Order: sequence, then C-alpha cells, then structure tokens
Amino acid sequence: METIAVIGGTGGQGFGLAARWARAGYPVIVGSRAKERAEAAAQKAREALGGGARVQGLENRAATEAANIVVLTVPFEAQVDILKGIKDALTPEKLFVDVTVPLAASVGGRATRTLGVWQGSAAAQAAEMVPKGVPVVAAFQTVAADALQDLGHPLDSDVLVCGDDKAAKQRFRPLVEAVPGARFVDGGPLETSRILEQVTALLIGINIRYKVHGAGIRITGLPS
Repeated sequence: METIAVIGGTGGQGFGLAARWARAGYPVIVGSRAKERAEAAAQKAREALGGGARVQGLENRAATEAANIVVLTVPFEAQVDILKGIKDALTPEKLFVDVTVPLAASVGGRATRTLGVWQGSAAAQAAEMVPKGVPVVAAFQTVAADALQDLGHPLDSDVLVCGDDKAAKQRFRPLVEAVPGARFVDGGPLETSRILEQVTALLIGINIRYKVHGAGIRITGLPS
C-alpha cells in the first residue's frame, strides 16, 4: 500500500485529505515546515479517527523522503519555497500531486479571482520545478476543505485529475476512490489544470453567494 505525504497537512484541505486517506487505511504522513505542528495535526487526526489510524507528523523534507506519493496542499504564495525545500527528495518512482490554486487572496486580492501564472497554472509551475522524471498530476482543487474535513459525511463531488502521464493518473485513482462519495474523472493533460484552478475561484464565489461551505462539481453523462 502506498504511503502518502500530505505537505501542508496542517491546513484545512491538507488535513481533510490526510484524515480521509488514513480512515481508508493508508499510512499517512502530515508534513509541515515545523515538525511540532505536523505532530500536533497527526495527533488530532488520530483522535478523530480512533485506534488503528496510521498517521504521523514530520518536517516537509523528511515526509517527502518517507512517502511514495507526495501531495502538496499549500497556499499559492508558499508553493515555490516549499518545492525548493523538498525537490531533492523527489525521485522518479514517487508520484507528485499538486493541489495548489493561485487565488488572488495570496497577494491581498479576492479569493474569487485567480492570478496569472507564467507557466499557465500552478500545477504546470510545479512540474517545471520537480526533478526530471517525477510524474506530476493535479487534483482535488475543486473539492472544498470544509467538505473534506466533515468526516461524518461522504463527499458529493467528482475529482478531476489532470496529468500528462496516463499511468500516473491511474496510480492516483485509488486514492480518489478511497474517499467516500468521490468519483475519479480523467481531466486530460496537465495544461487543463488551469481550467480547474479557475473553477475553484468560481466555486468559492458560489459558496459565498449561497452561504454554503462545500459547493462542488459533478460531470454528467458519464458511465456509472
């Protein structure tokens, strides 16, 4: 079974993913710049899940070294610095998953807007930074942190996964399907992630207008 490092696992979305995967039986490592914060988040997850949950907390680089799948769930303004700190621990047999969204809130703007990224998307920026041969996929951008953290309820959302490596997307598929209520949808090449990032800002606006916290998306017309 794959060991998953959730870099930024002390934040809402990262913690929700870590807890969901740990509940499904995966060994999970919460990563943070400060080991103490990572350990506190891991303890919180274990308390929420009960006995048997395999969750530990480590500093980001150590978490990356110990995992087979590395999931980056940090605010856009932290993405580059975090990647610089862990990229030497990323090797071709690992899978790198980027959940970053370049929201304008990262520079004091509105969370309902996105920033322009030279590479086209935050995920494409990550793909430029990781070592050659490390497969990169983008996923879970359109799934609300509140919905992920609500462990008492299944998600009501599809998860679009974008990447240029078809095998990498299929490798990540079991992790999507391990989250109750989530459905894996192949979102195409990595360049399509720029659309997902825009949809995230759209969903935040819907949450605000309708005074809800977990708006998501479903793709109709697909085989069940």
